[in-house]
Amino acid sequence: MNLAYIPSPSHGVQYLGPIPLRAYAFCIIIGVFVAVWFGNRRWIARGGQSGTVADIAVWAVPFGLVGGRLYHVITDYELYFSEGRDWVDAFKVWEGGLGIWGAIALGALGAWIGARRRGVPMPAYADAVAPGIAFAQAIGRWGNWFNQELYGRETHLPWALHITSSEGGRVPGYYHPTFLYESLWCVGVGLLVIWADRRFKLGHGRAFALYVAAYCVGRGWIEYMRVDDAHHILGLRLNDWTALLVFLLAVAYIVVSSKKRPGREAVVEPGFSDGPVKDTGAVKDTEAVEDTKAVEDTKAVEDTKADAEDDAGAQGEEKAAPAEKS
Repeated sequence: MNLAYIPSPSHGVQYLGPIPLRAYAFCIIIGVFVAVWFGNRRWIARGGQSGTVADIAVWAVPFGLVGGRLYHVITDYELYFSEGRDWVDAFKVWEGGLGIWGAIALGALGAWIGARRRGVPMPAYADAVAPGIAFAQAIGRWGNWFNQELYGRETHLPWALHITSSEGGRVPGYYHPTFLYESLWCVGVGLLVIWADRRFKLGHGRAFALYVAAYCVGRGWIEYMRVDDAHHILGLRLNDWTALLVFLLAVAYIVVSSKKRPGREAVVEPGFSDGPVKDTGAVKDTEAVEDTKAVEDTKAVEDTKADAEDDAGAQGEEKAAPAEKS
């Protein structure tokens, strides 16, 4: 028996009268708010308008939830469509089961639709929200703790997770808390993206690609530790292959994008210029106009002075003329 361990909650739902309040759902909701709040701050810092991130998130979040659920149901279809199972359970998102790969894929599609409607470049938006998404995942993983799911192999480490439920084929015991490993990894990924973005001025979607690549590295070794049922291909879990493929695509994007579109976008939200990021070309044009106007004003003042002197001279001559006649 372990002397030190991480206890599991006895239940993941509380009732407010007849209304169930599920911890899994609250973790997801809190994660979404954190992602939108932090993304909004980064968007403003890049020169965008406050509220744009939330407006696009209205499209991205529902698409992401649908995509995450679809990926889970498709890759674990036997949980819902095999003999003795109820297919209606496929719609019970609150019971757990969201695949991050599907959530990011369809969430990106929803964000693309929202970005087009808002008139902002999708890569710039993705860069702004990338760290927030990582932090949202870190929060969302605690929903798995409340549901006593997605744990790793048995262990006697002092931070072992104590599983007490025997539902769904679970065997009570002490296991690696892979939910905690992934949560901490996601926090690290978010901080890595923030640092790299400040250090290298990442743009054109490269900050988001870095988030994806870094997450896949962690997901690979964490997924390898899990013991829940999963499809295997050549001895590796399906999610390991997915992480490897997505990692390669993200790295390839960073390399190609850096060569084709180096630097960072000067303007992230056309038509809005109150942010700190300014179009240097527009600034130069404005300065040139101001310089020209200053020169014209100076010439006008000089011309006015010259006219005044001429008028004074003419009046002096008129006064002197009668004196000469006398």
